[in-house]
Amino acid sequence: MWGLVQDNEITKFINNPKSMVIGDVQYPSKIFQLWSTSELEAIGIYEVVFNDTNKKDEQWYINTNQSFAFSDDVITASYGSATAKAHADTLWTAQDETDGKGTEGEVAIRGLKYNLIRTVKAQAAGILANTDWYITRNAEKSTAIPSAITTHRDLVRSRQATMETQITNASDTPALETLYTYTTDSDGVTSRTLAELPTFEI
Repeated sequence: MWGLVQDNEITKFINNPKSMVIGDVQYPSKIFQLWSTSELEAIGIYEVVFNDTNKKDEQWYINTNQSFAFSDDVITASYGSATAKAHADTLWTAQDETDGKGTEGEVAIRGLKYNLIRTVKAQAAGILANTDWYITRNAEKSTAIPSAITTHRDLVRSRQATMETQITNASDTPALETLYTYTTDSDGVTSRTLAELPTFEI
C-alpha cells in the first residue's frame, strides 16, 4: 500500500499498482515494480508503514480504526488505544427503563464471561456425546459401563466446572485473556492457565 503526498499532505491511497497522473505527467503502473523507493518518493509516492503496536486481539478488545500520518518522509498507519470488551454482562439501568429500552436489572448485553462459559458447556457436551452410547446401552441392555468411561466422563464434568469457575473469577478482560494465552516453558511444554477438557480415544 502506498500514499500520494502533495504539499506534505496525504491526498490519495494506492492499494494496488496502477497508472496515475501526478501533476501533468502520466505514470504507468510498472513504476511500482521497477522504480526504487527514492525514485517513487521523488514524485510523492510513499509506501505505507504499518505500526501495530496498539493493535490487540479482537477476541478481547475493540480496536480503533487506523489513522494515517505523514512525518519525516514516512507515512505511518497506526491504531489508537484499544478498548477492552466488557467481561461481565451489562444490565439495563433505571434510566433505560424510563426511556423504554429495557427492564432495570435485566441483561442488556452479554459479556465475555457468559459467552466463554457457554462455549465450555458446548465443548463438554460434545465430548460427552462421544460416549453417551455406553449410557444408552446400559439403560437398554444392562451392559456394564467400563470404569474407564465412567472415570473419563466424571473428569470431563470436573474440568468443565473448574474452567467455569476460573472464567467466573477472572477480575477483568485482561485476566480472561491470560487464562486463554498459551505459553511455552524452558522444557518446550506448551500450556495455558485455563484447564483443558480431556479427550478419550474410544
